[in-house]
Amino acid sequence: MPVDIAAIQEAGSRVRQNVARVLVGKDETVELLLVALLCEGHILLEDVPGIGKTTLAKALAQSLGCNFRRIQFTPDLLPSDITGVSIYNQRSNAFEFRPGPIFAQIVLADEINRAGPRTQSALLEAMQERQVTVDTGTRLLERPFLVLATQNPIELEGTFPLPEAQLDRFLMRVDLGYPTVEEERTILRRFRSQDPLAELQPVISAEQIVALAAACRQVHVHEAMEDYIIALAGATRQAEGLALGISPRGSLALYHAAQALAALQGRAFVLPDDVQRLIQPVWAHRLIPSAKRRLHGETVADILAELVTSVPVPVEENWEKGAVA
Repeated sequence: MPVDIAAIQEAGSRVRQNVARVLVGKDETVELLLVALLCEGHILLEDVPGIGKTTLAKALAQSLGCNFRRIQFTPDLLPSDITGVSIYNQRSNAFEFRPGPIFAQIVLADEINRAGPRTQSALLEAMQERQVTVDTGTRLLERPFLVLATQNPIELEGTFPLPEAQLDRFLMRVDLGYPTVEEERTILRRFRSQDPLAELQPVISAEQIVALAAACRQVHVHEAMEDYIIALAGATRQAEGLALGISPRGSLALYHAAQALAALQGRAFVLPDDVQRLIQPVWAHRLIPSAKRRLHGETVADILAELVTSVPVPVEENWEKGAVA
């Protein structure tokens, strides 16, 4: 079955242009979010307050023809506030299930690290299995299903750091960063008299997203590229600077993300550049540095960058060999 690369690229371009009406200078970040969307993965947006994390999540959600719910995480939030609860109906003499906000296609989990571990764990099944078990029943979630979570990495009071098991459910962790001088000037002028977010309309349907996500899985990955991803994963497991290496889930996440990025860039095959560009956002939050490296002030990003340079990059003139025509 041929891969309709043009359709994937064109859909990605429409969403990028739509989000750019609100967000200024975040094209690379939006592309990473599109990669996650086409992988049906989840995104953790992590940066200081006021950078535009929530605005970006809303702009993406409004650009998609999907139902959207927002959950404001607080210390007193209960698991049932997310998943839903069964209520006894005296008229029908039976319990009726009232679904929570997790039963949406795009879920914004705002300030996710402000909720306690028990509430955070309510998302685990939904994020991994795309289903929710409440009482004795299991209910499937509608596709596509994407969790956009935000958190502030510098404010520790009243927060609960996400456990490794939860972090591993996120396909990527993305930092937005401060705008340049000209980008900030554009932001001031764009939001001077009105909020462009209020006028944003969907440019792609939920059915299209599911179809395009399936098409991305057909993007060709050369055997040498598979060896490259496996070698990178093995390097993290043997690195002295890391207390925890990459799991097979992390390897598979990088594999699928590279397929989606290649398709968004108009290719039916993956290049080493795709893997190298994605390795930080896909893997950095899954790794734990050793105590010695932490004492020296080194970050996971620094260690991962070292590992990438130590693993030989495969050389192949015909990366599309074996691709479906």
